Amino acid sequence: MNNLHACLFRKRNMFIVRSFTILLLSCIAFKLACCFSSSISSLKSLPLVGHLEFEDVHPASKDFGNRYQLLPLAVLHPKSVSDIASVIRHIWMMGSHSQLTVAARGRGHSLQGQAQTRHGIVIHMESLQPEKLQVHSVGAPTPFVDVSGGELWINILHETLKHGLAPKSWTDYLHLTVGGTLSNAGISGQAFRHGPQISNVHQLEVVTGKGEILNCSERQNSDLFHGVLGGLGQFGIITRARIALEPAPTMVKWMRVLYLDFAAFARDQERLISSNDDKFDYIEGFVIINRTGLLDSWRLSFTPEDPIEASRFKSEGRNLYCLEVAKYFNKLDEDKKDVMNQEVKESLSELSYISSTLFSTEVTYVEFLDRVHVSEMKLRSKGQWEVPHPWLNLLVPRSRVNEFAKGVFGNILTDTSNGPVIVYPVNKSKWDNRSSVVTPEEEEIFYLVAILTSAVPGSKGLDGVDQIVKRNQRILEFSEAAGLGLKQYLAHYTTRHEWKSHFGPKWDDFVRRKSRYDPFAMLAPGQRIFEKAPLVSPQSS
Repeated sequence: MNNLHACLFRKRNMFIVRSFTILLLSCIAFKLACCFSSSISSLKSLPLVGHLEFEDVHPASKDFGNRYQLLPLAVLHPKSVSDIASVIRHIWMMGSHSQLTVAARGRGHSLQGQAQTRHGIVIHMESLQPEKLQVHSVGAPTPFVDVSGGELWINILHETLKHGLAPKSWTDYLHLTVGGTLSNAGISGQAFRHGPQISNVHQLEVVTGKGEILNCSERQNSDLFHGVLGGLGQFGIITRARIALEPAPTMVKWMRVLYLDFAAFARDQERLISSNDDKFDYIEGFVIINRTGLLDSWRLSFTPEDPIEASRFKSEGRNLYCLEVAKYFNKLDEDKKDVMNQEVKESLSELSYISSTLFSTEVTYVEFLDRVHVSEMKLRSKGQWEVPHPWLNLLVPRSRVNEFAKGVFGNILTDTSNGPVIVYPVNKSKWDNRSSVVTPEEEEIFYLVAILTSAVPGSKGLDGVDQIVKRNQRILEFSEAAGLGLKQYLAHYTTRHEWKSHFGPKWDDFVRRKSRYDPFAMLAPGQRIFEKAPLVSPQSS
């Protein structure tokens, strides 16, 4: 009888607890529904030049990574900077109890939901575009262009070329917004000479997490200026930028060569970026593992220096390392062009590549800079662009890059057919340590290693997203165990401890700036550094 009473007592308690839990969750849901209803009403009352969209919000719930899908409450299509400031200031005035957050979205090229916000406001930055870009080349110490934070780099290229000018530093893919790349760093093969894009900015206009519109530069609001550059959108939204320009070339001599030995490949890359005689204007590299008919595919766009020897080269079963360099020039008379070609030939003769693998071509400056867009169009035509992209971007110290290559290339990473693996060094002296960007410590040269693998949708094999993520994790675990001291670029962490470790000595300044410019942790919640809203898992909405 006692056992029966005890059993009934437990069941009654369980029923009470379950009922209380359901009631509590219902109350929370009701409260949230009331809050969202109230938020929608108050947001709709804002006097905006642009508009807030509450219905067609699904496009803003995805990104290029195609792994996270967070549905926002609304999408702001601003027509003025004041639209952005008004919305942020309105949410700021709601106080810390409001769960509304704000994410600036350019082309949505983030990989893991960084430009998304669950039940918050996504700002469609491309809506914020002036009628015409402002190029200043007369009366200024150096030429520059004033651009919207939502402007695409490809549009900046076309407009500045009308004045015979162009930005100094690029990304490999130009169909990205200014605010997006400056919030990270912006790296390409010109960075060894000019630094990343954030090293080529004179001034910014920023909307902070309090809704303030502030101009900042080295001399004005410098703490905000340096913090926002590479700041992952944590301190403010870049609405305008003043970008440094230089005289633009019209043509590019574009060359590729192969190496069998990573150490020789890296040594030659470092020799080129350390040279003071401007041998080349662009230096990158690739890792190629077990590719069939590699040089035959190159022939579609490049011409071999020695066609017979090139035809005898076999790439199957090998780890190969491709050095890619470019020399800029203008349309010259034949004599001057002959001199340039002779200088290029002498520069290449100092390198230790496989002699039969020299390929080259000449293209316009625009064709060269916009080269990835050509690949994009081909992939889109095959339905292979909007697939999961579990990419891994790393900054590896020079002193440990050979160890990294030995442990990863051909061992953990055994195939490069589903996306390029980019490897090239940059000079740390070209990076401003006052920015928020984190690079490997105490090394004058470090390498970008970008493993840009595309996943096959629905696949459970090695080409599926789950297996690629596991492979990436193995690379990180190997690097951690070996104490390589690398840093993630376009980093993705989910805990405060991980972010604190990532930022290292810069963490205290990062937290201080967050408290000063976005104290309610309203901005860029998708970075998962400072949480205002609860954490969500992939594909939740």
